[in-house]
Amino acid sequence: MAEAFFNFLSKKAKAISAGTYPDEKIHPLTIKVMKEVGIDVSQQKPRLISNELLKKADKIIIMESGLLKDIPPRYSPKLKEWKIEKLLGKSIGQIRKIRDQIKKRIKQLIKEIE
Repeated sequence: MAEAFFNFLSKKAKAISAGTYPDEKIHPLTIKVMKEVGIDVSQQKPRLISNELLKKADKIIIMESGLLKDIPPRYSPKLKEWKIEKLLGKSIGQIRKIRDQIKKRIKQLIKEIE
């Protein structure tokens, strides 16, 4: 969601999403709630985070609490932690609230960097 919102809203930068334990595919409810706001994420593929991605990044946003430990300390100056709830096991209403929270944070991030 964060990558899709960022790339949809930003005029000057590009986001690449990756995780330490990525799912095999985008969850159907994620696809549904993003379509509700006019963004199709059905073709996105979850990626495993790599040192190459970390090196290239200007900013690294950690979305889940506790994953900070998985990022090497040398990237600390680039890090920001948002502590977004996991979607797994959530109702569609809860996922919409998380989606809206992510969108709000992405808008704030874009204002900071553009």
